[in-house]
Amino acid sequence: MSFGKYSPKEDPLNAPVLGDAIPRWGNGFFRWVARGVLRLWGWRFAGTVPNLPKMVLIGVPHTSNWDFVLAMAVLIAVQARVYWLGKHTFVRGPLKPLLLKLGGVAVDRRAASGVVAQVTAQFQERDQFLLGLAPEGTRSLVSHWKMGFFHIARAAQVPILPVALDYGRKTIAIGEPVWPEGGETAMLAQLRSFYDGVQGKRPELFSLDSIQPSLRDR
Repeated sequence: MSFGKYSPKEDPLNAPVLGDAIPRWGNGFFRWVARGVLRLWGWRFAGTVPNLPKMVLIGVPHTSNWDFVLAMAVLIAVQARVYWLGKHTFVRGPLKPLLLKLGGVAVDRRAASGVVAQVTAQFQERDQFLLGLAPEGTRSLVSHWKMGFFHIARAAQVPILPVALDYGRKTIAIGEPVWPEGGETAMLAQLRSFYDGVQGKRPELFSLDSIQPSLRDR
């Protein structure tokens, strides 16, 4: 049995083919397993991944623990290396090697420089860096998003790539990159349009009305 390169014309998942600027991880066997799981669950991809080495990816909606399982299957299936933020204390624990291998980046929220500055430094120090964030910050229904993803993208001068886990259509939808230079209002308007009609695992826990900053972030 071969676990070699997939042909897009033969791929029932319609998975995006990554360009050479995108950081990679994994191997053919795990990709084959992840794609098999997605096919078994009935999921397909829609959209393409821009061939850019640095981006902030946002995954929405986040209404269930299953979102993490699905997201990991997606990343392994396309072999995209996406990093995520973790509390600084995890690098001192016994799981440090595993968490770092899985893309964990330690940040200290107590530091005077702030999380945005710490993450911006990561973008500046690396040739390739995709950062994944969940703007809702919780699986519960929220009244507004956490705008850290916007501030990080603006400080690092990188685009925001919206990704939708649409359980209603069983589709992993990839949107067009949104550049933060256009401003917060324009960015949020584009995101509302992209996520309109998207359904989470628990539909009652996601609302388009939440795609707005808190009073503190305005």
